[in-house]
This record gives sequence, structure tokens and C-alpha cells, in this order.
Amino acid sequence: MITEDVTVRAPAAPAPAAEEPRQRPGAKRRAWDEVPRRYIYFPLGLYLLFTLIPFYWILLFALRPAGSTSLVPWPMTFEHFDKVWTERSFGTYFQNSVLIAVATLVMTTVVALAGGYALARFEFRIKRGFMLALLCSQFVPGALLLVPLFQIFAKLQMINSLGSVVIAETVFQLPLSMILISGFIRNVPYSLEEAAWVDGCGRLTSFRIVVLPLLRPGLIAVGSFAFVHAWNHFLFALMFLSDQGKQTIPVGLNTLMSADSVDLGALAAGGIIAAVPVVIVFAFIQKWLITGFSAGAVKG
Repeated sequence: MITEDVTVRAPAAPAPAAEEPRQRPGAKRRAWDEVPRRYIYFPLGLYLLFTLIPFYWILLFALRPAGSTSLVPWPMTFEHFDKVWTERSFGTYFQNSVLIAVATLVMTTVVALAGGYALARFEFRIKRGFMLALLCSQFVPGALLLVPLFQIFAKLQMINSLGSVVIAETVFQLPLSMILISGFIRNVPYSLEEAAWVDGCGRLTSFRIVVLPLLRPGLIAVGSFAFVHAWNHFLFALMFLSDQGKQTIPVGLNTLMSADSVDLGALAAGGIIAAVPVVIVFAFIQKWLITGFSAGAVKG
């Protein structure tokens, strides 16, 4: 008998369905990607126009001749700048403002660095209460500090000295600066300092070698705020400085306005002189300033 081998074949499995290609993260179109660009650029253009018109108006009054009503600064003249710089003593005001702003920057940064390190690295009983007091001090307007500061400076015979304004500006800037610096230091891993201690460095040496270079963006952010505030602050310089040769630019701008008349050309030129240093400073430090804000906003 012949036996035939019968091979039983299993039914073929259905072919797997083709996988749909996965979309990359972020490849999904968002709602605002479908908005026509004109709906975005038009309000931005209006805002830019609204912002730039006042600057153009200041340049117009500063650069066109006195008595001119032209909307274009032509013929261009620098007589208003020469007038405020020489006749109105803005050269002296500028020098005083630079001294006060730079001294405030240095003192605020150094003291805030020491206080911020203590808040970030040490634990003590009144730490929470001290932090709360620093935060609450930001709600106190500077005008309330005038009377006690004036009495203190009068006792110390510091009225009508640039040092009194520097100390007042530093005291006013310290709470916020100390809080910011402590946040920056917390983002630096504590293990880096411990590794430096193992290698034989002391606390001060490890801070200078390891921590301080990592705080550069934060220090620039804090220092820039202290500089700009001291440069633009009007109240302390007005109250503590009575000698005209020791006044600052904000007080000098105030002298250009009287009850009877206002020299618009000189006032515009003085405003440009006051704004140019701040614009230059921010143009050079904007990269580190943004990095500093990011470092202080994200907890490491």
C-alpha cells in the first residue's frame, strides 16, 4: 500500500498592517501656526510704532534748531547738546551719576553676594523670618526712608556728599539683590564645593574658585539692575545733595523745567544724554542678562 504524505499547511496569517509614520515631537501643527502672518505682524508693527514715536520726537527736538517746526531734523544742529553740557553743567552731573551708579553697583553686588551665600548654604533659626522681612521690605516705598536716612546722615555729617546717596541706593537695592543671588547660588550643586574641600580648599577658596565663576550671569543681572536704578533715581539725590556741583543727571533734568517755560530742545538733549549710557550697558550685557534670568528661574 502506498502511503501519501499529506502536508497540512496552516492558513497564512494576515499581513501586519503598515504602521502609520510617527510624527516627530513638535511636528503637530499648532493653532497659531495656521494664523496668517499679517494678523501677527500688524499688531506688532502698531506696538513698535507706538514705542518708537516718542524716541523720534525726542531726537527731533534735540537735533532741529530752536524755533523750528519741521517734522524732519534738518538742518541738523547740536547746539542743544552743547548748551546742556556746558551752560547747564551736565558734564558735572554726568560724572556724578557715573560715580554714584558704579559705587552702588559694586557695594550692592559685594554685600548681596555675601548675604545670598549665607541664605543659600547655611541654616539658622530666623532664616525664614529674615527672608520674609526681605520680601516685605520691597513693599516699602523709598519716600518713607527719607526722614530716617536724612537723620542718620545728618548725625554722621554726610549730608551733601555723594557717599550718602551711594549708601541710600545700596540699602534700597540690597533686599531684592540678596534674594536673587541666593537663588543663583542654590542652583550651583553643593557637591562641587564639597569636592573642592576634599582637595584641600577652604570654604572661601572653594567659593572663589568653584562657585563664583558660575555666578557670572546672575551677578551681571543683579549689578545691572543696581546700576540702572542708581542712575535714574531722582529722590535721594534731590534730598541729600544741596550743592549744584554734586547733583546728578535726573536732578539736572528737573532744573530745565520751570514754572514759566520749558526749554524743549535742551530737555530733549539732556534726556538723550541720560539714556545713552543705559542703552550701551544693556547692549553689551544682554546675553549674560538673559542667561542670568534663566538660571535664577529654573531650580537645578
